[in-house]
Amino acid sequence: MNKDILRNISYGVYVVSTTDSTKSTGCIVNSIMQVSSDTVALSINHQNYTNECVKKNKKFAISILSTDVDDNIIPVFGFQSGRDCDKFETIEKINIQGIDVIKDSIGYLICELTGDIIETDTHSLFLAKILDGDILNKKEPMTYAYYHAVKKGKSPKTAPTYIEEKTDEQGLIYKCKICGYIYKGDINLEPDDYICPICKKPKSFFEKI
Repeated sequence: MNKDILRNISYGVYVVSTTDSTKSTGCIVNSIMQVSSDTVALSINHQNYTNECVKKNKKFAISILSTDVDDNIIPVFGFQSGRDCDKFETIEKINIQGIDVIKDSIGYLICELTGDIIETDTHSLFLAKILDGDILNKKEPMTYAYYHAVKKGKSPKTAPTYIEEKTDEQGLIYKCKICGYIYKGDINLEPDDYICPICKKPKSFFEKI
């Protein structure tokens, strides 16, 4: 099967946030679907700390990301674990009904689990009722296709649409250790001020693969 076909299904890019016992946490997701006027379905990998926290807290927020979202948002929420850090520590946020949402987003939904959770081998599928929502900024929504085609972004291994990168045996390939961006060629030929186009880290953060 050619898994690249799955990237042609329309997705958005979102931050799902909730709380644990001490702090706010969250993760990047792209599998959210409105199933009725007041209900959404959400898929989160079992390995994500946010999955565990959503099950305990029963409530979560969805921040809808735009094409010009702050460069720190995706690296922080997509490639770090809330078990190890406070993801919201350096992020501008607004607290709505006790849950932090991304200030630099198009808007948010506040949702509460209906009690229905479907478990697959790798992901939990949550059904949730929409309690509240509002627009924060009138911007263009980022689609998953845009993230890959324009931002040249990569998916974390816990994403439902993760596809393992194919390496070029005849050429050099480097990978950003922070966000997973793939650079094809000899990155050492880039100027000293070269930065990753996704997470803006210098080329010293790239490793040869």
